[in-house]
Amino acid sequence: MSHYSVMECFFKQLCLKGSPQSSEPFKPVFLTGVGIWIPAPLMISRAMDFTKYKYEFAKEAFKKGLTKNNVQHCLAYAEVLYSNNVPIIYNPSHLSALLGYKKEYLKKAALHTSYFYRDFEITKKNGKKRNISEPLPSLKEIQIWILKDILEKVPVSPFAKAYKPKTHLIENLKFHKNQPKVFTLDLENFFPSIKMELVEKVFLEFGYSKMVANLLAKLCSRNNGLPQGAPTSPYLSNLIFKKADELIADYCKQRKIRYTRYADDLSFSGDFDENELLDTVTKIIENLNLHINKSKTKLMKPNTRQTVTGIVVNDKPQVAFNKRNELRQAMHYIKKFGFDEHRVYKEIKQANYLEHLMGRINFVLQINPKDSEFKEYKAFLFALKKKENTKIKKKLPLLV
Repeated sequence: MSHYSVMECFFKQLCLKGSPQSSEPFKPVFLTGVGIWIPAPLMISRAMDFTKYKYEFAKEAFKKGLTKNNVQHCLAYAEVLYSNNVPIIYNPSHLSALLGYKKEYLKKAALHTSYFYRDFEITKKNGKKRNISEPLPSLKEIQIWILKDILEKVPVSPFAKAYKPKTHLIENLKFHKNQPKVFTLDLENFFPSIKMELVEKVFLEFGYSKMVANLLAKLCSRNNGLPQGAPTSPYLSNLIFKKADELIADYCKQRKIRYTRYADDLSFSGDFDENELLDTVTKIIENLNLHINKSKTKLMKPNTRQTVTGIVVNDKPQVAFNKRNELRQAMHYIKKFGFDEHRVYKEIKQANYLEHLMGRINFVLQINPKDSEFKEYKAFLFALKKKENTKIKKKLPLLV
């Protein structure tokens, strides 16, 4: 299919409204290679079924002089995307119209990615630093559109328990409680190790052209990897790991091993040969250029504390005793001496310490919602927060 016919095809696509009731505003889009300006809806709805889409598309295309062969090429391309439940995007100009950003901006963001991110560090639970690359607002908006309108339209593996809408950590835990063995593996340097060519492959498998897939991949990548901080990175990692999830799960099913993956944490439970399992998983993930972090590999038997993603699963999912005990001690002193006195005595300078405590207690209750002790702690802190807010309001000057 020639460059000219693709652009003509794009011309017809933008001239068709996705819905007869559409009242989207119009803006002009210049078609490079055709040399004309056309009115294009900022967004194209997918409310129209594909049979109607084909009819309307062909009718308008023939009016503009496209050959039957070119129309068939366009519709064959579009049908694959439609069947995969992702937006029809013919070329960069079309993507630009859908996003509401100039094509020149998309190209700059794709080619000069370093200028479109803010880098900073956060401290992990173990005290080590994690590098975060946060996209600037405009690129972030584009990535959110790619996430919501493209990526999340395609399901990931049922064995992936993180980065999925309406999923909860408990789903990763319940499969592994009260098992003879729990074996956990960690993927080393997960996001940065996922190369841009694998991201591009995801979009190609959806049915996008090489040109469109390459542009989308570049908009979601940085330094030839997934940036830790981009909204698209988590779901892309699930899609890229989907085949590996299936291969690992097939191996486990044959041996009655339970398997789940929470981001870069792989958890296995049952009665099995852990060395054979490790060798198998290592070979599968190396096809994605990923590696096991050997220092974080753990084998836990029934006579030891078995944890999955930091949660104890021996008898029932439960936050580890030492973490629960830390919260018990803090609540004991707060109740006995007062919140402010506790902060002074413990030299706690964290400005949002009250919210921090509430968050940790909420996490305990997410794992075990019926925990009456922590429900009482939550109610106490909520009342304290309400009291603090009342004090702040009284200190504020009255607005005239």
